Amino acid sequence: MLTRLRSDRDKLHLALMLALTFSTGVVDAVGYLGLDKVFAGNMTGNVVILGMALAGADDLPWIGPLIALFAFMFGAVIGGRVLRPVKAGWTTRTTWLFLVVGIVLAGLAVTLFITDGAPPQPWEYFITFFLAAAMGIQAATARHIAVKDVTTVVVTSTITGFAADSRLAGGKGQPWFRRAAAIVLIAAGAAVGALLLLLHIGWGVAAAALITLVAALLGHIAAHVKHASEPKASAAP
Repeated sequence: MLTRLRSDRDKLHLALMLALTFSTGVVDAVGYLGLDKVFAGNMTGNVVILGMALAGADDLPWIGPLIALFAFMFGAVIGGRVLRPVKAGWTTRTTWLFLVVGIVLAGLAVTLFITDGAPPQPWEYFITFFLAAAMGIQAATARHIAVKDVTTVVVTSTITGFAADSRLAGGKGQPWFRRAAAIVLIAAGAAVGALLLLLHIGWGVAAAALITLVAALLGHIAAHVKHASEPKASAAP
């Protein structure tokens, strides 16, 4: 019974992290296409943009990517501090952190609708900061849940593992489904985010908020069902 519960929990965690990977693709499309070439989740992209901008490349921003980089780190610090005292896996603190991410994204979506999709500076930097901070919290929380090969914010290491462990590279087997799913879903999320931008920039952030809040709810319910189903240790005589 415990083995079945543990297996079901692991499958659910994988599904939820893949859903959040999809939502990160949406958020990064919003940031890059709607907020002047800023990645909210993919910090490697921001670092590369900053390097090229500092080298004098034309038409590349540096303020937005710099804000996103430090905001992401700020969010990750919050997530790390909150989760440090508890064991790895889904806990009540995990749920609360994902709820915070969802609420922040929902608030930003409302702000984007109020500003009619074209927030003037410094509002654009304000949105960039909180969008990246939310992704930092999400990344730190996903790291604590520790679903192998699914960080929810980047897929470079996943792509590396997918190729390096393939039969072409002499590998004998790998968790190909989760790796392929993470790669496909972040790309699909970016495509959906780009399409939603055609309607309004706020819809992409709203979609990411909804996915995050649903993931937080499902993960919390499953964690409590698991704990309730596990037999309690008998008292010592």
